[in-house]
This record gives sequence, C-alpha cells and structure tokens, in this order.
Amino acid sequence: MEKEPQLYDEWGPEDVVQVSRPEINLVGFLVIDNMALGPGKGGIRMTPNVTEEEVRRLARAMTWKNALAGIPFGGAKAGIRFTGTSVEEKKRAIQEFARAIKIFTPGKYIAGPDVNTGEQEMQWFVEATGNWRSATGKPAKLCMLVFGKGGTKQQCGIPHEFGSTGFGVAHATKVAAELLKLDMKGARVSIHGFGNVGTFTAQHLYNMGAKIVAVADKDGAVYAKDGLDLKKLLKLSSARKPVTEYGKGSVIRPEDFWGVPVDILIPASVTDVINEKNKDHIKTKLIVEGANIPMREEVERELWEKGICIIPDFVANAGGVISSYAEYRGYNPKKMFDTVQKKIIASTTRVMGESLKRGIYPRQVALDIAQRIIKEKKR
Repeated sequence: MEKEPQLYDEWGPEDVVQVSRPEINLVGFLVIDNMALGPGKGGIRMTPNVTEEEVRRLARAMTWKNALAGIPFGGAKAGIRFTGTSVEEKKRAIQEFARAIKIFTPGKYIAGPDVNTGEQEMQWFVEATGNWRSATGKPAKLCMLVFGKGGTKQQCGIPHEFGSTGFGVAHATKVAAELLKLDMKGARVSIHGFGNVGTFTAQHLYNMGAKIVAVADKDGAVYAKDGLDLKKLLKLSSARKPVTEYGKGSVIRPEDFWGVPVDILIPASVTDVINEKNKDHIKTKLIVEGANIPMREEVERELWEKGICIIPDFVANAGGVISSYAEYRGYNPKKMFDTVQKKIIASTTRVMGESLKRGIYPRQVALDIAQRIIKEKKR
C-alpha cells in the first residue's frame, strides 16, 4: 500500500486554499504555513504546471526564511497555473485569484513577486483586493498617502525589478567564499536562470571581481572558458532574447551546463532544477541557492557529503522578502538595500560559520536556528 503524504506537522500549514475558475481555466493555490511571527509572506508564481505540493514546500521555506532573516512575517506562498499568452489573460488570472483569496489579505497573507510575476502583477493584485497592503513589490510610482507626524507623506512600492534578491545572493556568496578562503577575484561562476535573480546576481558578482563563465536560461546555455561578456548578456536579457543568441562558438547543450567546472554554481531558475539526472555531473566548490527549493533535500545532502559547500535557499535568497519588509515599513530604496546587506551578511555568517566549524550540514544548522526563533515566539 502506497504511503500517504504527510499533510501537516507541528509547524503547519495553517491554511491550504485551492481556487478554481473553470470558465477561464484557472487553478490556483494559497498555502499559509505558519504565522507565529506575523502574517504569512511569500510570492505568487505563475507557471503552467505549479502544484499544491510545490506551493506547500515553498511556503515552508518561507517560514524558515522569514524567521532567519529576523523579520515579523510568517511563511506562505501562492501559485497560479498559467498557460495564457496575452497580457489581458494574465491580468484576469491574477485578479480573479486575488479576489478569491481577498479574505486572507493582508491579515493572514501578503503577496509578492515570484516566478513570472513582478511589479505589474502586484499592482493588478492590490487593485483587485482594494488594499494597498495586500502585496509588496509594487511599482515605485504606486504610492499610498499615510498620516505621519507633521502631516501626510507618501509610502511607495519597492519593485522586485530593483534586484534585491540577486543583491542578497551575491553578498551571501561573498561571505561563504571568504569563509572557504576562496578569492572572489577571478572566481569562476555559472548561473542557471537569467531572469531577475540571475541577472542581478551576475552583475554584483562581476563587480566583486568574479568571472561569469556559463549561463543558462529556459532556451539553452552558453559557455566561455575565459568569461562571458556580461554587458552583452544583459542586453539580451533586456531585449527578452535567449542567451543562445550570445554568439557563435558559445552555445552548449543544456545538459552540459551542469558539467562545467566552476568555483561557484548558482541555481537561480526553477524548482528541482538540480536532480537525479544531473547531480553527478556537477563540479564546483560552492553552490548558492538563488532559487527557492532548486533541489530536494536528499540531493542537497548528497552533494554536501561529497564535499560541496551549499548555502540553503532560505539563507541565500532572503533579499527579496527583506525588501518586502522594507517596503511594508515605508523605507526608501537605499535603506532597503542597506537592510538587505546587513541581514544577509549576518545570517550567512552565522549559518555557514557554524556549519564549517562543526562539520554540520548547513540546512540543518539554519533550520535549528529558525525553529528556535519560532518556538521562542510561541512561548
């Protein structure tokens, strides 16, 4: 008899919602995992095959991420199955979903950007809920007048497009590299996923002196032993063109990307992108999880036991949710980036320092810390 999946444990989830609108072929999921520290915070991803199980895993990762980052949010996540091609279809899907879960926002759930959603989708979301505070990552020009001491002031959005997640991933990478005695100057880096997270991570690492030698997106992969021209790659990204248009002699098979020997590998694309098919090809000293749950825990542990240092997702990519907190507090972009840098450096130093000192799997170290924070709050 097949074992039934465990639907809940001592941490959650507290609410699991499925939204169905057959007339527009909409299926969506909202999982509010744990609210011990505050309302559930987590983005909305729009992909053709997102599942409730995936959203549950992502919501749990947000529980740990928010606790470790030291911000007053619980863990949550949402997903919408989307196969449309037009802006109108996307807007309708977002707004139908928003109206369906309106009862949960913002008291129990605060939305944000994720895969295939950004500032425009967050504006549509808050327009549908009728509550400015129901989502973060809104356009910078979208403001709300709030009453402050001495009169009124504007509190504006801080969009995902500012690149706070990639900024945080780069700083987490730098901390880990220093702990591993790995010189960032000239360090060879490969990045899987060249969207918001991947592009900003690449820019910041390049400015730190790293060499980006391999990049992959959904259409293919490119490689250059002596380093790729980042400006050229960013131009392609801005024009929404695939990295495979980089130039002759650079294109490699997508499966060969994983075998490129590098110092640092950054999965910044989709769920479970590192898996049984490619895990044995990986040649790197350090993996920094720019994406959420880029591999299952058993794969991650296996790579760790082979001697690869791994910064878990909820440590490395917390910049986005820290930015959300900054927007929620009404910070300006400069204060937001300062907050992201400070918190990412602190949490990465704490987790990776203890892991390397004691020889303990980094995810377990981070989990222990996050769980202690939640347990203390419940007392």
